[in-house]
Amino acid sequence: METAVFVAGALVCLLGAFGLVTSENPVHAALSLVGTLIGIAVLFIAQDAEFLAAVQIIVYAGAIVVVFLFVIMLIGVETSEDLRVEPLAGQRAAAVVASLVLAVGLVGVFLLGEITGEPGAIAPHVEGEPNTEALGRVLFTDYLLAFEITSVLLVIGVVGAVTLARHRHAAMVDDDNPGDDIPAVVDQNEEEVAQ
Repeated sequence: METAVFVAGALVCLLGAFGLVTSENPVHAALSLVGTLIGIAVLFIAQDAEFLAAVQIIVYAGAIVVVFLFVIMLIGVETSEDLRVEPLAGQRAAAVVASLVLAVGLVGVFLLGEITGEPGAIAPHVEGEPNTEALGRVLFTDYLLAFEITSVLLVIGVVGAVTLARHRHAAMVDDDNPGDDIPAVVDQNEEEVAQ
C-alpha cells in the first residue's frame, strides 16, 4: 500500500510539474503548480508528517498560489508574446546544461545513496509527543537562521510584488483624451459636510 501511495503522489507531482513548465498560459501553469503541491502533500502524509501536509495545502496550494495569481492579474501577461523568441541570449542552452547537471546529481544520489526506510534522525519520533512539537523545537533551535532568512526572502517578494503592481498616475492617464483623468478620491465625510 505504501508503494502505491508513493507512486500515486509522485505521478501527480510529475504531471503537475510537466504542466507547469509546458503551459503557455500562466494561469494554467499556476493551476498545475497546485497539482504538484497537492502531490507533495500526499507524500508528506505517507511519511507520517501530517502537519507538513496540512501546511502544504493551506499555505502553499492555498495562499501562495493565490498570491501568484494576483501578481499575474496585476502585472498582466502579453498573450501576443512569442515564446519561441529568447529575451536573453543563451538562456535555453543554460537551462539544458543546468537540467543535465541536476539529472546527473540525482542519478548519483540514487546510485550511491543508501535507502534504509528509517525515520529521520534530526527530530526522532518520541512516543506520545506530537510531531508538530518536535518540528517546532528543531525549527526554532537548530534551523533558526534558515527560518529567519526565509522570512526575509518572503518580505522581499512582497515588496517586489507591490512595486511591480504600483502604477504611476501619469502613466494611467492618456493626454490625448481628457476624459481619461482618474477621479480624485473623495472622502465620504467631506461630502456630508459640504451638503
